[in-house]
Order: sequence, then C-alpha cells, then structure tokens
Amino acid sequence: MEKKTLSRDGTPIAYERTGRGPAVVLVSGAMSTGSTVAPLAAELSDRLDVTVYDRRGRGESGDTAPYAVEREIEDLAALIETLGGEVSLYGMSSGGALVLRAAASGLPVRRVAVYEVPYAMDDAAVRAAASYTERLTEALGQGRLGDAVEEFLRHTGLGEEMIQGARQSPMWAGMESVAPSLAYDDAAMGDSRVPKSELASVTAPLLALAGGASDAWWHEAARAIAGAAPDGAYGTVDGQTHMVEPGVLAPVLVEFLTR
Repeated sequence: MEKKTLSRDGTPIAYERTGRGPAVVLVSGAMSTGSTVAPLAAELSDRLDVTVYDRRGRGESGDTAPYAVEREIEDLAALIETLGGEVSLYGMSSGGALVLRAAASGLPVRRVAVYEVPYAMDDAAVRAAASYTERLTEALGQGRLGDAVEEFLRHTGLGEEMIQGARQSPMWAGMESVAPSLAYDDAAMGDSRVPKSELASVTAPLLALAGGASDAWWHEAARAIAGAAPDGAYGTVDGQTHMVEPGVLAPVLVEFLTR
C-alpha cells in the first residue's frame, strides 16, 4: 500500500488509490486484505476513482484494542475525508455487512453496493452462526489461530479433507496471521440476521447483488437487504458464485456507480 491515513483512535490505515471518475472504496471480507480486491479495482479504474485498503488488523494497517465495529466505521470515515468528502462504497461478503452499517451510521456515502452478504435466512442458519461465534471466540481467546481459521473454513462449508489440505499449504501461515480479524468480521455480521431497522436509515441508492449460479439463500438475503432500504435494488451477476470474477462483476458495478 502506498499511502496511510489515521483513524480517529490513531490507528494507521493503509490504502491505494487509482483511476478516475466517481470515487468508490472497496471493502474486502473475511480472511482478506486490500490486495484481495485489487483485481476488481483494476477492472474498475478506467471508469471510477477506486480506493482499496487494508482493514484494521491486517496487511499494512495497524490495530488498536479493544475492537468495536464503530472503529472500522471510523476507519472508513477517515478514508472518506482523505479522499475528498464523499464516496460510494462496495462491500464483498462480510465486508458488505460493514459497508451497510457504515452507510446506516450517516457517513457521506453517495451509493452503496454489496455482493453476497452471508446473512442467516432461517432459524437453523442463525443457530449455526451463533455456534460459530462461540467456537471462534474460544479458539482466538486461547491463541489457537490455526483452529480459528479451521472454524471459519468449516463455517463457510469447506469439507474436512480440503481444510486439512489447506492447513498443509504454504498459504496457511498467512491465513493464521489475519485470523484475529475473523472476530471483526463476525462482529460486523451482528446477530447474523439482515439488520432491517439499520437499513431503513440508508438513504443512498443501494444495490444488493448475488451470483446467478449461487444457492437460493444468497438471493433471498440480497432481496431482503434491498427490500429493507428506502432506495434498494436487487440484482444478479450472471453465471457467478461467491468467488465472483472481477471482469464479470465490474460492468455491473460501473453501471450502478456512475449513475
């Protein structure tokens, strides 16, 4: 990351800015850094002024205890001020949950787009999310970073054989290094339900997206997000799953964010 800004509590937040056009900040999800969304930034930069950043506790950004979701909202506020005072926000997965909470908090946000925020859409999913929170909290509290990563991968539906294979891979050390931030994404998800009362205060136009090849519950969640916002819309990205291809997603975002 080329640049840093200071959040309200003094935490340095690393970011990179590229392109020209309406400004947008890309917010990554769990187990990711700004570099994770850099390929999407590259696809957008011919039409948009794009900023990617390392969320606190990962990459080149700092961290300050104790954590609260409000601190991450302050991180975005600092970025927005640094970038000139008003931006659109795009959030991927649990990063989308942070984006929605930031927009609801009253930050100067022009437009809001999210892709497949993993809200629980039935009681079983709510219980599974609560159980994950309990296991994750225990693992992190005991310093078992590898086990915390395992809990996350298991929660996302990865099979045990693939999890153990990942644990033996060269990428595992990097995954453990950002494991403490899994608690941050979990906190951003709240009680795992769509935060309809918060979304009711999002006055900016909002687009909730799901992949055309994704399971039905992703679409149900996206529709619920869109339906709870005063100016919300639901859309699909043809042929895509949760691992959305930047080159396919980019035109959808450009069309919405340049209106």
